[in-house]
Amino acid sequence: MSLPHLTAGFLPLLDSALLVLAHELGIAEDEGFTLGLTRESSWANIRDRTALGHFDMALVLAPMPIAANLGLTPIATPMIAPVMTGLGNNAITVSAEIWAAMSDAGAPGDLAAGPAGKALAQVVRTTPRKLRFGVVHQTSSHNYELRYWLAASGIRPDHDIEIVVLPPPLLPEALGAGGLDGYCVGEPWNSVGVARFGARIATTKSNIWQWSPDKAMGMRADWAKQNPELVAATIRAIYRAGLWCEKEENRMEAARIMSAPAYLNQPVEIVARALTGQIDGGTKIVSLSDFYVPHAGAANFPWKSHALWYYSQMVRWGEVQPSRAKAEAAAATFRPDLYREAVRSLGAAAPIDDYRREGDKGEAHLVPSSDGTVELGPNRFFDGGTFDPDAVDAYISAQTGNV
Repeated sequence: MSLPHLTAGFLPLLDSALLVLAHELGIAEDEGFTLGLTRESSWANIRDRTALGHFDMALVLAPMPIAANLGLTPIATPMIAPVMTGLGNNAITVSAEIWAAMSDAGAPGDLAAGPAGKALAQVVRTTPRKLRFGVVHQTSSHNYELRYWLAASGIRPDHDIEIVVLPPPLLPEALGAGGLDGYCVGEPWNSVGVARFGARIATTKSNIWQWSPDKAMGMRADWAKQNPELVAATIRAIYRAGLWCEKEENRMEAARIMSAPAYLNQPVEIVARALTGQIDGGTKIVSLSDFYVPHAGAANFPWKSHALWYYSQMVRWGEVQPSRAKAEAAAATFRPDLYREAVRSLGAAAPIDDYRREGDKGEAHLVPSSDGTVELGPNRFFDGGTFDPDAVDAYISAQTGNV
């Protein structure tokens, strides 16, 4: 009997690694289904084609299904996100010209978010024109983390600096052509900017918010309800791909697979930078072991508190009006219940809580799990802020006053 065939959309980003590895390593088949992968050109295409049912599932920006459930998308099909595809993997890159000015203003080139933000603020104040930065989509981790970094550094997004949207592969070219002064994107497109257009990486997602979420597997809520066994199989396949990718001895093989024309179509050495944590910022190579975390620290677990943080940023930047119902809808988008049930057959530990505080742990720490405890990574924000999912309204009010 033939296996069920599932279609999945993705963008050429390293974040698609676990989806690709589930296919390339035969993990999907081992879990009882086959995968047909379709590479798309923009997040808008991913959003709309998933909503229309062209895909059974897709690699999505973590805030994207939340936006759908809050009515912020053209086709507001209810969505869920039952598994994450890792943590980190974003960076903020600037042109050589802007970096030279930042360096003169004291930026040390070590990718630390605080000094880089302080230097950029000085450049913004002394540059006669308004700088323009690119992000991959409005409801994206990239947009929210860029805005968070800018605002915490004393730069007012949309007032002191312009933010525009472009598909990930076009951002380095736009910077190289002079259309952008900087951008926030996932790998390999920061490294491509450095290697081909003389760009410089100013800071990274892992330095703005440690071990923070970025992408997920998203699917329509009605499809998930009709196909619970396939949803569970998908969660297990992503979990197992993450477990394989987490092992240091497999990182270069993952880079080789992802570098293929069907996926990233980039040199292995460029792809390997994020996978090995050796980040060439254009001024020096900085070792960041947590730049991309595919599995460790419950990296595949969909925390409802992460969904609420994204909701808080949607409110902060005027995309949605706050309400208890909207906060509940945002939290309900991430499905840790489905995750726990799916990985139980693997004997895998999963956190027993759906929510956690962010910004209060500077080191790895243990939390209760289904079989005792599970170790999470540090979760500090670079500016020392904390996020309590039990006090979302107060968090929003405090941040809104600092826009």
